[in-house]
Amino acid sequence: MIARSMLRNSLILALFALLSTAMVAITDHFTKDKIQSEKALALERILHQLISPEQHDNDLYLDCIEVNNLEFLGTDKPVKVFRARLNNKPQAVFVQSIAADGYNGAIELVIGVSQQQQIMGVRVLSHKETPGLGDKIEIRKSQWITGFNHYSLSNLEQKNWKVKKDGGEFDAFTGATITPRAVVKSVLNTLLYVNQNTVELYQQPSSCFEQTELRIAE
Repeated sequence: MIARSMLRNSLILALFALLSTAMVAITDHFTKDKIQSEKALALERILHQLISPEQHDNDLYLDCIEVNNLEFLGTDKPVKVFRARLNNKPQAVFVQSIAADGYNGAIELVIGVSQQQQIMGVRVLSHKETPGLGDKIEIRKSQWITGFNHYSLSNLEQKNWKVKKDGGEFDAFTGATITPRAVVKSVLNTLLYVNQNTVELYQQPSSCFEQTELRIAE
């Protein structure tokens, strides 16, 4: 009798686990495309925040390549680099870089670097940082992220690309140093990567999107 009851309970638990797994899989299947679509729209909005229309005459979203560099870009997966051109002359690149060591995981960034190797702007594409603390990296929560604007390796020594708590130039957040520290490190590494690969980044033919992929509406 006891064995039969244990078997029944085990079967019920197994069925419940199976149904839960199926529901998670179904939810993921039907929301994945929507999430990716919203992320793509957010990315395109960010690109147009970081550079004004008069500074380029190409389609930023489609003038794009994918590159790999774990050391500087924070991931071993390909990341997108968008190029701005004016009269076919290079103006800036916008790197979809990763701050891998955020407090709650990876922070996806878009980092603009001008042809003169200056930071044009930085924006957060996605993150899981603590609300009210680490989420101050978002432009809608704080102006902190704009503190990188116009800095370069020429006007700020590499040793000073740290939060002030570590002896550097950039403010941290009260009660949350790990998040800004990760972002500062990622911005510096991305700037170093662009500095070392500028010619190649502009010369590679666009390769991010298939011809049949739907264009995100502006």
